[in-house]
Amino acid sequence: MMKTFNTMSLEKETFTPINEKTINMYVCGPTVYNYIHIGNARSAIAFDTIRRYFEYRGYEVNYVSNFTDVDDKMIAAASEQGITVPELADKYIDAFNEDTAPLNIKPATVRPRATEHIPEIIEFVEDLIKKGYAYESEGDVYFRAKKFKGYGILAHQDLAEMESNAAGRLDDGELARKEDPMDFAVWKGENGDGAIAWNSPWGKGRPGWHIECSVMSTKYLGNHLDIHGGGIDLAFPHHTNEIAQTEAHTGEKFVEKWLHNGFVTVGDENEKMSKSLGNFTTVHELLQQIDDPMVLRFFMATTQYRRPIAYSQKNMDLAARNLERIRTGYRNLQFRLGSAVAGSDADIEAKAQEKVDAFVEAMDDDFNAQNAMTAVYELIELANLYSQAEEVKTDTVNFVLKQIKDLMNVFGVDGLEQAPLLDADVDALIKERDAARETSNFARSDEIRDELASRGIILEDTPQGTRWRRA
Repeated sequence: MMKTFNTMSLEKETFTPINEKTINMYVCGPTVYNYIHIGNARSAIAFDTIRRYFEYRGYEVNYVSNFTDVDDKMIAAASEQGITVPELADKYIDAFNEDTAPLNIKPATVRPRATEHIPEIIEFVEDLIKKGYAYESEGDVYFRAKKFKGYGILAHQDLAEMESNAAGRLDDGELARKEDPMDFAVWKGENGDGAIAWNSPWGKGRPGWHIECSVMSTKYLGNHLDIHGGGIDLAFPHHTNEIAQTEAHTGEKFVEKWLHNGFVTVGDENEKMSKSLGNFTTVHELLQQIDDPMVLRFFMATTQYRRPIAYSQKNMDLAARNLERIRTGYRNLQFRLGSAVAGSDADIEAKAQEKVDAFVEAMDDDFNAQNAMTAVYELIELANLYSQAEEVKTDTVNFVLKQIKDLMNVFGVDGLEQAPLLDADVDALIKERDAARETSNFARSDEIRDELASRGIILEDTPQGTRWRRA
């Protein structure tokens, strides 16, 4: 029985899809005014992993994740760079696709942009006004937060405190335009800078931040979603406001399960990532600094999604060692295919299946990646032991290899079967050494071994032939 932690109830709840074999899942994407940072990457990887696990369990996942391509940050960044807002959006959407590809993040079923849905947004806002949930004021349109019963329940905050905080964030002009400090914008009138605006019944303007996700999620997934995800920082105000305006519009329950990933801290002191602290890291920069993007993917995917992640060189180094441990175990067993005999070993396959079952049990428990990885490491130990057996069976080798590959695919880690490419001269030296050993020229064999070791390539002589690994 699968269980997920619902931010709405603050409890683990049994997960049963609305439709038996299909899961409708919406995850808030980035505002594309800059390269994505590692916090954005953590959210993208976390929910990609959850999606992959659902697919592993046999579900079809309709996965929609948006781009916010118009807001105040977009307008400011475009002005600074001397380009239009659409040009800025195109630039950083292309960068997003380029930077997430090495992290093996699957493309969304639909990747909508806010600016592609202006007519639907206007129609949505008109309906809110018609129902008395929204009102126009000097070209802006605001949602009456307190009119929606249960406003703020997702944030688990006191309404009076929320009201006080809201009032403290507003300037005198905005306070004057609003009926209540808690009210939030679903449409923002043009501020006179001519940056970007669309015609509307309330004059030229643009969508508020929250309205876009309500419109796009319901357009592509219907009024009632299985899962809505995003970073925990979005629970209030973004997701809180989404619930209010969406349910006011549809009259239906918006989301069954609210899933939120934890924060990313930076460095050994677990500092909050901040430009002012000088620890702000974009994925674009990071990918130029690391040799193997799969290490970053592995590091983030194998931490349970609700837990905070401490990004540090020490933790990345540990992840690299653990990933290499898995790769080595896989390749050790793969190497034995060359000497395997026909048939199967039922006891080995049964033991492997026990590890797979433990993996599923862990992931069914709110995607407990740490416990799931314990099962993977135990499966790797089994693979290593079997690879050292005097005789191995083809069917069993392939069975164990498939289980390892399938489980690691849940975490988005691939390329297990691909050993790092050797330079032509290194490959030639290995072949020369094999020939030297066949003719008992052990002096030359040892000489080549030492030379390769100096290059960081360690040779291992086995009854099945010569294997190699990087030091």
